[in-house]
Amino acid sequence: MTKLDCSVTNCLHNADNCCCKQAIIVDGQNAHDKCDTCCGSFDENREGAFKNVFKTPESRLEIDCEAVNCIYNEGRHCQAEHINVSGDGASRAEHTQCATFTER
Repeated sequence: MTKLDCSVTNCLHNADNCCCKQAIIVDGQNAHDKCDTCCGSFDENREGAFKNVFKTPESRLEIDCEAVNCIYNEGRHCQAEHINVSGDGASRAEHTQCATFTER
């Protein structure tokens, strides 16, 4: 599993820069740069109204990856030891990105 640091603090699934999901998906099938990727699992936490009390933040999780041009993508799964998803202030998935993306 990959260690994930997520700085998208207004995501519904973010807690302490970790994700409360067991798995996420990174989109960007035609990506050639980080800005061409996004976290497909992003859900905006509007007005900070929701606090995740049911799930524990996960520091390591499965990452499905559609960014097939990334050096860490093997069979549509991320094989990087550590990634960072960024996009604080995002209101849509397209405002996030996989900051670890590196083109083949």
